[in-house]
Amino acid sequence: MTLNELLDTVPTYAKDLKLNLSTLLQQQELNEQQIWGTVAVSAIASRNPRLLQTLLAEAASHLSPQALEAAKSAAAIMGMNNVYYRFQHLAKNPKYATLPARLRMNVLRNHGVDPIDFELWCTAASAINGCGLCVDSHEQVLRSKGMTEESILAAVRLASVIHGLAAVFDTEAVVPSQPVPSLT
Repeated sequence: MTLNELLDTVPTYAKDLKLNLSTLLQQQELNEQQIWGTVAVSAIASRNPRLLQTLLAEAASHLSPQALEAAKSAAAIMGMNNVYYRFQHLAKNPKYATLPARLRMNVLRNHGVDPIDFELWCTAASAINGCGLCVDSHEQVLRSKGMTEESILAAVRLASVIHGLAAVFDTEAVVPSQPVPSLT
């Protein structure tokens, strides 16, 4: 299914999400690799199979194989790290923050794309996964490397719309919208 075909299935109650996605895919704050890497990582983090399949296929037409693999890597590592560091943040026991993670995170250094792009994708995944500690850490790195708040927010905006669409498609898979009866 193409992206346009998928968007044609968005129910009326979620029309704003459909319109937002179309607009955000054209935003000027991010370059093409940043946009489509954010799309890929957000689709993975949002976990809706239908949306994931379509968006990854579309992202593959805009990204090099290496960039697509890096976006997948960002989603994978953040899937692990967001749980681990969210626990540290939420637990009242301060000792957890002093203990070594003992988790492999080599991909944070060996992903093969612009480090700013990878950090941006980690930020988007962390926003979807709800890890404030990771969001803050990656956002600080992005700003220290010269990325503007407007560009960072552009990626988070895109992630939020994709996550919203995933929720809509999950809902529609369980309880499809009923057509509105005609008044004629």
